[in-house]
Amino acid sequence: MHLLVRALVFAAALFATVSPGLATPAASPALVATVKACAPARPCAAKLPVRVVVVTMFEIGRDSGDKPGEFQLWNERRKFDVRLPFPQGWHDLAYDPQTGVLVIVTGMGSIRSATAALALGLDERLDLSRAYWLVAGIAGIDPADASVGSAAWAHFLVDGDMAHEIDAREIPVDWKSGYFALHSKGPSDPTPLDPVDGEMFELNPHLRDWAFELTKAIKLPDDAAITAARARYAGYPNAQKPPFVLKGDNLAAMTFWHGARLTDWANDWTRFWTRGQGEFVTSAMEETGTFQSIEYLTRIGRADRNRVMVLRAGSNFTMPPPGTAPAPYLLAENQGYAGMTAALENLYLVGGKVVDELTAHWDRYEKAPPK
Repeated sequence: MHLLVRALVFAAALFATVSPGLATPAASPALVATVKACAPARPCAAKLPVRVVVVTMFEIGRDSGDKPGEFQLWNERRKFDVRLPFPQGWHDLAYDPQTGVLVIVTGMGSIRSATAALALGLDERLDLSRAYWLVAGIAGIDPADASVGSAAWAHFLVDGDMAHEIDAREIPVDWKSGYFALHSKGPSDPTPLDPVDGEMFELNPHLRDWAFELTKAIKLPDDAAITAARARYAGYPNAQKPPFVLKGDNLAAMTFWHGARLTDWANDWTRFWTRGQGEFVTSAMEETGTFQSIEYLTRIGRADRNRVMVLRAGSNFTMPPPGTAPAPYLLAENQGYAGMTAALENLYLVGGKVVDELTAHWDRYEKAPPK
């Protein structure tokens, strides 16, 4: 009997040595019980170790069994045994003690995303000091770069709210736009400015490239709705492709804008703030708020800005197809985005691949981000 016990102990130790990420849970039942007894935003005698934070922005209705938002597929397809009340945010937290994955639903817009991310980082129940952050959300997508359903990994996060603006009906005739950078002399002023007020953030390019290389060959599912939507974009070869994984930067603005001229503005705005290095691909509302909070948390050792990834999948195009007016097209899209189902599915497929790699080989990625 003693020999059998010794053999089993040796086998378990050997398996842990070969694959510690899979063999060793992130949190024991005793640790989970201790943390669950702690009140939110109060001192706690223990912390749950978090290996990956999946950042989603909204949910529709219930967390499972109905029309999905960004949280639902993660919730239904993965085992989140622990729910943590999070009254200082928009939605309770979901945690898997085996893998160390935590999912937050921040609420829509940069104000909610920033405050939720900061509240998460300051929560005494959690250790996020070595956590990777994966923002996984739907987006508008530039038809010059990709089709709806496609998923883009960002390097630059550009803010579209910090600006001067003149109503479009009153702009000078020689201005391309009524929207221009703070402290600049107008939309035609090419003088580079430093993003000192949060106008642009740069993610770890090595981590972004690693995530892209890991996922670029994933065959993303197609469907009839997005096939019909992209077929209308004559003259935009990338828009007419089936969904694919690409690299592309994100512009976050609280206003849901739409149209060819505003898509031109988004491209110009991204080039301006990245000094020509960035390529606008996806539009959303939250990224710069989320990342600003992570920057602050990094200063006090509660997060690591070099472990942040942003993945956005196109639920709709940022402009209508050629020959179609933007107003009626946008109003029709607001009744249900053609690429919504595909975008949510592809966020889970692509983002899940990265989450699984990080957690399954935590011994490899715990100390430093991959390159």
